[in-house]
Amino acid sequence: MLEMVSEHACYGGVQRFYRHESREIGLPMRFSVFIPPQAAQGRVPALFYLAGLTCTEETFMVKAGAQRMAAELGLMLIAPDTSPRGAGVDGETNHWDFGLGAGFYLDATQPEWSRHYRMYSYIHELRELVSQELPADARRIGIFGHSMGGHGALTMALKRPDVFRSVSAFAPIAAPSLCPWGIKAFTGYLGEDKTAWAAYDASLLMVQAHTPFPNGILIDQGLGDKFLQEQLYPEAFEAACQTAAQPLTLRRHQRYDHGYYFISTFIEDHLRFHARNLTA
Repeated sequence: MLEMVSEHACYGGVQRFYRHESREIGLPMRFSVFIPPQAAQGRVPALFYLAGLTCTEETFMVKAGAQRMAAELGLMLIAPDTSPRGAGVDGETNHWDFGLGAGFYLDATQPEWSRHYRMYSYIHELRELVSQELPADARRIGIFGHSMGGHGALTMALKRPDVFRSVSAFAPIAAPSLCPWGIKAFTGYLGEDKTAWAAYDASLLMVQAHTPFPNGILIDQGLGDKFLQEQLYPEAFEAACQTAAQPLTLRRHQRYDHGYYFISTFIEDHLRFHARNLTA
């Protein structure tokens, strides 16, 4: 059951923030949703946004400037939190890039984390919930995200292309098995066995696929991003798409960094990309 935390009129629609008890997480979870004005006439396509490290359910809705275009296109936007809150796992607040605010959109298997850190399953729970409780069309669902959330969007879409009809990303952690952020998270949540990591690595998942998204995948990457060389590895995902015969538009932008000024600059392109795919 959804508990509305706040509601705000926005571009003819409504911006809401919700709280609910999650069966997958075993704790209360929060998410935000923008409902466009077209929802007054019936169900609308829904687009999930997965945020990056340290973010919350508020970050995208406050910083990206997405609601104006979502209202024009008739897209519902849903943004979950980035981890459980209140799990009480020893050490979960010790690092900014692991634990609290850094769930990495996977289901942890290590004993101390496996009870509550189940963000992969939670996103599917939330998808079902908004389809039941809000005017989202379950047949027209897309997903996108930024950084850690770009990793999450790509992996979730590749694991369930039957559910997510459209996928894009901003500066995703595209090969987490290769980078310090990913190695730290995967070791902590999944253990030392790297075969378990492959289930949450977009580049490794793509190599095993064959044209999972015929209408293409869109990725934007800033070349002024301080995390590009060490953490993101877009070239690994690009090579994997070539192997899988997957159409990919990977746009590289001079001077743009890793933050929301970058995202807000190109958010309209991503929303139009998803609207084309979800309304075709």
